[in-house]
Amino acid sequence: MAERERSIHEMLKDTPSMNDSCGAVHTGTEGGSLGMGIGMGMGVSGSNSSHSIGTGNPLSMSTSLPLRNHSAPTTPMSPTNPHTTNGFLTSADGSSSLIRTSASKIDSLKNWSISTYKCTRQIMLEKLGKSQRTVDSELEAQIEQLRETQRKYLSILRLTRAFSSHFQHVVASQQSLADAFADLAQKNPELQKEFICNSETQRNLTKNGELLLNALNFFISSVNTLCNKTIDDTLLTIRQYETARIEFDAYRMDLENSKPELTQAASSLEETQRSFAHHKDQYEKLRGDVAVKMQFLDENRIKVMHKQLILLHNAIAAYFSGNAMALESTLKQFNIKLKSPNNITGSWLEQ
Repeated sequence: MAERERSIHEMLKDTPSMNDSCGAVHTGTEGGSLGMGIGMGMGVSGSNSSHSIGTGNPLSMSTSLPLRNHSAPTTPMSPTNPHTTNGFLTSADGSSSLIRTSASKIDSLKNWSISTYKCTRQIMLEKLGKSQRTVDSELEAQIEQLRETQRKYLSILRLTRAFSSHFQHVVASQQSLADAFADLAQKNPELQKEFICNSETQRNLTKNGELLLNALNFFISSVNTLCNKTIDDTLLTIRQYETARIEFDAYRMDLENSKPELTQAASSLEETQRSFAHHKDQYEKLRGDVAVKMQFLDENRIKVMHKQLILLHNAIAAYFSGNAMALESTLKQFNIKLKSPNNITGSWLEQ
């Protein structure tokens, strides 16, 4: 026993120091420290088995401290989870609805791209004179006449607004002049009668001018509604009709060019015919809508302009002839509320 203990101490003395070792391999694994403990324990217990220090032995001694990984453990996504599929969270019907939505958007984009391409090609061919366009001579003449009428009415509207603005400055000047004459009548007794007479004249002109301004504003409001709302609504339908005409001609040309080539492709030919029939129905429907709208617009335009032209004529004639009673009766005839542009609007409590 003493000899065995002495051999162990001699073995430990012959072992090089861990601090002086330059060839120590710091593996950072826990297996090395485990191997060192097992090797030393087995050596002390006097086991007959020998364990050499080397990299080939999994229980070999290590001269490095164990390095532990303190990072948070990662939980792999289980494919058996009902809410995960290939790492993506999905619901029970989410994948199918997502696929349907994506397919619908792709189809819509595809149809829009094809239609836009065909319409652009049709427009370019029409401008180059290489394609025939569908022409409704009577309807297009009416459309052109309507656009010309709108341009002329807008010109009348612009001139009437300018006249109303200038005349409003005249009325404001007359009001200021009447106030100045009245003030001078108080300060000049020797000319009091003359100043008062001129002041009353300017006040009467101001009153009649305000009545004429009310008539002008009513005329401007009615013509503006006719030009920028009623006629614009019909022109919007006309623009839709023109777009439908271009689409109809584009698909008509596509059908004519596809017939000799698609003799054997029956499905493609049927699809082209179905698209052509759809755009033809849409074109004819919008053409009917345009004809009806233009008829009603023409009747409404004549009625509105007849009333407004009579109002404008009677009001201006009564004002410049000095017939105040005729001017007031004209405004009452057309139910125009008398509103002076020089009056200051009261507070909301007074209203």
